[in-house]
Amino acid sequence: MTTSTILVTGGTGTLGGHVLPLLAEAGRTVRVLSRTRRENGNGVAYVACDLLRGEGIDTALEGVETVLHLAGGPRGDDVATRNLVAAARRAGTVRHLVLVSVVGADSVPLGYFRAKHEAERAVAASGIPFTTLRAAQFHDLALKVVEKTARMPVVPSPGGLRWQPVDAREVAARLVELALGEPAGRVPDLVGPRVYSLGELTRGYLGARGRRRRPLLPVRMPGKVGRAYRAGDNLAREGATVGTRSWEDFLAERVA
Repeated sequence: MTTSTILVTGGTGTLGGHVLPLLAEAGRTVRVLSRTRRENGNGVAYVACDLLRGEGIDTALEGVETVLHLAGGPRGDDVATRNLVAAARRAGTVRHLVLVSVVGADSVPLGYFRAKHEAERAVAASGIPFTTLRAAQFHDLALKVVEKTARMPVVPSPGGLRWQPVDAREVAARLVELALGEPAGRVPDLVGPRVYSLGELTRGYLGARGRRRRPLLPVRMPGKVGRAYRAGDNLAREGATVGTRSWEDFLAERVA
């Protein structure tokens, strides 16, 4: 097994927080991109870099054979990924580029999904052997959404909006497995064990907080986005890998 350095983008985020310990347990040397200065430690070296501006990437890639690209945000994923791919090609040492994307990247008409799809295309067209994993929304994101809406006197419940949230730790474990293996192209999506309406996610959260009697107001999502969600374009197709930790499991750990 090679012991070359693995470069992780987005290593300071939710997913990265689960990935880094797993790579350390596997005995790998890890380099993490960070936009702010951080102290090295626990086998992790932090390198200053701004993917959106394309600053510091060449230095960060020196001697790297595997890149685990976890960085993402509300916008700019396509630009950041193109900058990363260009630098990886210049480096000439990268033998495996692993990308995490989102289920429905090519079918949900929202800017975040479109940017993720463009990131997928940039990786696939790079000429670098790659692996792409699409994952459903994390339980952590679902929690942020329902916490915000649950503060309202009447909780809005968009009809037709369904999620199949997955535990970030299961996504992290799968990504580490892929990064330590051979390039596999597009692999099966990874989703949680059950599909929920947003109303069900909200009621589960309110129940965990002991606030079961809060009223929910059904609302209709308009336009192309509403049609896409009602059609289930954000849900995984047949053949997806299904995780084991449910929304209820997550709530019992984080909220109850």
